[in-house]
Amino acid sequence: MNWLEQLERELDQRLSAFLRNNPIQDQLFRDQHLQDRAASLKRQRQQLQKEAEEQRRQLLDLAADVRGWRDRTMRARQAGASDLASKAERHLSGLMEQGRSLWGDLEDLGRRFEEVDRQLETLNQQQKASRPTSIEQDWAMFEAEQELEELRRQSGLNK
Repeated sequence: MNWLEQLERELDQRLSAFLRNNPIQDQLFRDQHLQDRAASLKRQRQQLQKEAEEQRRQLLDLAADVRGWRDRTMRARQAGASDLASKAERHLSGLMEQGRSLWGDLEDLGRRFEEVDRQLETLNQQQKASRPTSIEQDWAMFEAEQELEELRRQSGLNK
C-alpha cells in the first residue's frame, strides 16, 4: 500500500469517527449527499428531455422526407421511369430503416427517463425518511449544548 492509499484510509477513518461522534454533522453530511444526488439526477433528466426533443424533431424531419420520396417514387412509376423508381424505393427503404432506428433510440430514451424518475422518487422518499422529526432535532441540539457547557466548565471558560 502506498502512502497516498494510507493517507486516504486514515482520512476516511477519521471522518467516520468524527461523524459517529457528531450525529448532527453526520445527518448534515447525509442530507448534502442526498441533495447532490438529486441535483445530479435532475440534470440527467433535463439532458434526457433535450435528447428526446431532438429525436422527435429528427423523426418529424424524416417523416417529411419519407412523404416526399414516396411521392417521387409514385411519380417515377407513373411516368414509366422504372429505374428511377427503383432507386427512389431503395432510398425510401433506407429512410424507413433510419426511422425505425430513431424510434428505437427514442424508446430507449424513454426507458432511461423512467429509470431516472424512479431514482428521483426513491431519493425523495429517502430524504423524507432521513429527516429527523422536530423533537429529535431539538433533543440532539439540547444534548450538543449540554456537552458544550460541560466542556466549558471543565476548561474553566464558563463564567
